Amino acid sequence: MASQQRIARVFGAINVGSFRISAIIAGITEDGELQVLGSGHRASQGISRGYVVDMGAATYAVRDALERAEKLAGTSVDAVWIGCSGAGLASEIRPVEIPIGGRRIEEEDIEALLVAARDVIAPDGRSVLHAQPACYFLDGAHGVANPKDLHAERLGVDVHVMLADGAPIRNVTEAVQNAHLEVEGVVASPLATGYACLTEEERDLGVAIVEFGGEVTNVSVYAAGMLLGLKAIPKGSSDITDAIASAFSIRRFQAERLKCVSGSAVASPTDHREMIPVTAPGEEGRGPVARGADDRNEVPRAELIGVITGELDQLMREIGRALEGMGFLGSQPKSGKAARARQVVLTGGGAELAGLADYAQSVLGVPVRIGRPVALKGLPEAHTTPGFATLAGLVLYAVEDPVDIRSIGSKTTITSSYGPVATVLRIWRAMREYF
Repeated sequence: MASQQRIARVFGAINVGSFRISAIIAGITEDGELQVLGSGHRASQGISRGYVVDMGAATYAVRDALERAEKLAGTSVDAVWIGCSGAGLASEIRPVEIPIGGRRIEEEDIEALLVAARDVIAPDGRSVLHAQPACYFLDGAHGVANPKDLHAERLGVDVHVMLADGAPIRNVTEAVQNAHLEVEGVVASPLATGYACLTEEERDLGVAIVEFGGEVTNVSVYAAGMLLGLKAIPKGSSDITDAIASAFSIRRFQAERLKCVSGSAVASPTDHREMIPVTAPGEEGRGPVARGADDRNEVPRAELIGVITGELDQLMREIGRALEGMGFLGSQPKSGKAARARQVVLTGGGAELAGLADYAQSVLGVPVRIGRPVALKGLPEAHTTPGFATLAGLVLYAVEDPVDIRSIGSKTTITSSYGPVATVLRIWRAMREYF
């Protein structure tokens, strides 16, 4: 029997969503292999449309989700990466150039370029989440991965800047810090999701990724290997659930079950003949009788599909407008880097709705596929669905640890074993803070 490889570095990440809060702990073995040690999730509290609305509830949910992951991992973490959506996210590409004079490019030239790029960051009162060199260009020729030892008259770089509203980001950060955790960094969920669901070739050819979350839908466009733009739409799968609950006068948990078990984005000829139960098996006779239900509290599946597609029609119109605004759909690209539409990748918990890819393809007029996170060793099957793509992407982002032109430093998470001593220390720190 082969001995288990030692873990050299450990990373922690928490995705703060409006529907669920999930956490993951992963490690890098001495051989450089990424391995998931533990993951956990729970229903979200204190978060609405990507914004913290109840600090205490949000902190409790964050702590609970992480402790579930820690118990499975057998290790605890003191610092984590945070994934967030909403919060006024915006993505910009800012080109910067310096003269070289035709000589060979040295490492010092690249450092001078990045220093110059740092000076062009003008957040205008907003928080900068990332400021990273996306790709270099020489004398106007793009697509240079490493310009060192090449000759050029001018050396340039496209800097990818991710911006967010300051106050919402501080609230999310404080909710995590109140759970006695240090924050390694805040990562925009569209960026993390791209790490998990897109191949390098897709990012280069041009692809749009639609993260269909509980209360926020993020629409982002990649081309030439870069995230060129994004837009957050304050609607999600929970709005479909609410529409079902209102249409049938039932409770939200019943509407959620109807959507997940019997719902679909595509109608079929037999829907009007199929009756579906409102209550779960074994709960017959409990709860309210649905509007329009028969004596067995069953409703026509056609009515359910009608409610779902009605909500999807509104959302898809907004998604289409967002893609057109970023030059992804339409007759002409918005900019030189924005490639014509290749395909759309749907991910997030809402993407698990049956038939959604076919429905979106018919509405948007481009190929659509469902994006699932890449296979990570040790990741439970329950967390390999589209709803956990951002969580997996946070780990991949943390491992890669892209260069940020604003700072240089190690991002290694401090770890300790999860046992009685660690538990007592965590309780002692909490008591000192509150008392």
